[in-house]
Amino acid sequence: MAAERGSAFLLKIGDGSATPTFSTVAGLKTTQLSINGDAVVITNKGSGGWRELLSGAGVRSVSVAASGIFTGSAAETQVKSLALSGALESYQLSFESGEQMQGQFLVTRLEYAGDFNGERNYTIALESSGEVAAL
Repeated sequence: MAAERGSAFLLKIGDGSATPTFSTVAGLKTTQLSINGDAVVITNKGSGGWRELLSGAGVRSVSVAASGIFTGSAAETQVKSLALSGALESYQLSFESGEQMQGQFLVTRLEYAGDFNGERNYTIALESSGEVAAL
């Protein structure tokens, strides 16, 4: 696999329709993805002292964290509205290779900050709800 640029790792938000059209959340400088899974341990006396895990069991989730410069885009406004309402929305993660991941996410954190002589920036955190599919 070839190296990929971080600037090509995009967070996109759906428009709320049944078959969503996605818009890039503008101004992001950093984006982070974590795929999490809880293991179900089935170790028993017959395991010979080695831990055994149950394949396909447990809870899987995807977490996304991003931060960047506030630009006042429509997508940023939509994210703020979803954070205030606590509503789920479709999001898409896009990578330079063309790989994409898509699913329903909840905005769990939205923070704004700014210095007197600097730009206004923001940080968001998203948690998946349901299956996140690799496209």
